[in-house]
Amino acid sequence: MLLYLNKTYKIFALCFLMIFQFACAQQKVVTSKNEITTTYLDSIKVKLNKKWPKNQFVNLVFHGHSVPSGYTTKGVVDRLQAYPFRTLKKVNDYYPYSVVNTITTSIGGEQSEQGAKRFKDEVLNYKPDVLFIDYALNDRGIGLERAKIAWEKMIVEALEYGTKVILLTPTPDLREDITSEETKLAKHSAQIRALAKKYKVGLIDSYYLFRELAKTQPLVGYMSQNNHINQKGHQFVADAIFEYFKSSIK
Repeated sequence: MLLYLNKTYKIFALCFLMIFQFACAQQKVVTSKNEITTTYLDSIKVKLNKKWPKNQFVNLVFHGHSVPSGYTTKGVVDRLQAYPFRTLKKVNDYYPYSVVNTITTSIGGEQSEQGAKRFKDEVLNYKPDVLFIDYALNDRGIGLERAKIAWEKMIVEALEYGTKVILLTPTPDLREDITSEETKLAKHSAQIRALAKKYKVGLIDSYYLFRELAKTQPLVGYMSQNNHINQKGHQFVADAIFEYFKSSIK
C-alpha cells in the first residue's frame, strides 16, 4: 500500500511540474506581447512629448479598405467617427503639446494587392511615422498566398523607409462564425499574426479582441452592417491602438 502511494505522489508531482512549466511558458508569451506594445513606439512618444518650439508633426497613416475609411451602411461614410480619427483624438488628448496628423489612404472595396501597387506613390509620400495596415476583410477574395505577398511587400517597403508598422487583424463579419478557427477571417488573422512576429512589428489583434468580446455580448451591437463596425466598434479598435501610445515616461 505504501509503495502504491509513493508512486501516486510521484505521478502527481510530475503532472504538477508539467502544468507549472506550461503556465510559465504561457506567461512568457504574454509578457513578450505586452513588451512590444509598451516599447515599440518609444521613439514616437519622445516626439509627441516635445513642446513648442521643439515639437514636430507626427503622421499616423492608415492604409486599407472601407473600415478605416469610415464606411457604415448603404454607402454612408462617417469619417470622423472611424478608428483612425478616434485614435487621433485619444493621442492628442494624451499628448496635449503634440501636432498629430491622421491620414487615411484607405479605399473602400480595395484588397491588399491593389494597396501594395500604389504604396510608394500614395502612402509613403505622406512620410508616415506610424503606418497601420488593415486589409484582411477584403483579402478573402484573393486568398492567403496572394495576400501574404502583398502584405510583405508593404511591410518591407515601410521598414526600409524607416516607419513604424502596426498590422491589424480583421474586424468581424457577422456572416462568419468568429469562434471557429476554420473560417477565412480566422486564417487571415493567423497569417497576419505570423507576419507581425516575423518582421517584429506591432499588432492590433482586432479579431481576437472581438472574439473574446463575443463570449460576453452579441457583436451585432458593434456593427453597422454585417462587415462594417459602428461607432462603438471603431472606439473598441481605437482603444486597442492607443495602448501602443501610452507612455511610461510621460
